[in-house]
Amino acid sequence: MSLDVSPELLADAERDEVREEDFVTTVRASLPYAYDLIAGLTEELRAGTAEFADNHTPPPSERDRGQLLRALSSDAIRGSLERHFGVALAFMNCHRVAVFRPEAVGGRTHTRFTSLRSQVLNQSPEFRDC
Repeated sequence: MSLDVSPELLADAERDEVREEDFVTTVRASLPYAYDLIAGLTEELRAGTAEFADNHTPPPSERDRGQLLRALSSDAIRGSLERHFGVALAFMNCHRVAVFRPEAVGGRTHTRFTSLRSQVLNQSPEFRDC
C-alpha cells in the first residue's frame, strides 16, 4: 500500500467526503521523501526567477525512490500535490522531478522539458532498472 490511511480518512472516503487537506496530510506522512523533495523544489522556484526548479540527485535509498515513483504515478496524489503547492510537476527517469509555475505549462521551456527529445537525451544505463 502506498499510503498510510487513517481510519478517519477511510471513513470519510466511504462517505464520499474526502477533504483534499486531509489527503495531502496523509501523503506527507506516508511519502515524506517525495513530499519534502517537491516542497523544496517549490521553495527554490519561488525564491528565484528561473522558469522551473528540478532535481538531479538520486534518492538516497530505493525506499525513497519508491515513494517518489508512487507520488508521481498516481493521478490523485500528483494532482493534489500540484494544487497544494500551486505548481505543475514534470517527471522523467527515476528521480528528475521539476516544478513549474502553472502558467508555464505549454510554454517553450515546459514543452522542451517534457518532450520526447529531452526524455531520450536524459537516458543513461543506470536508469534502466530504477
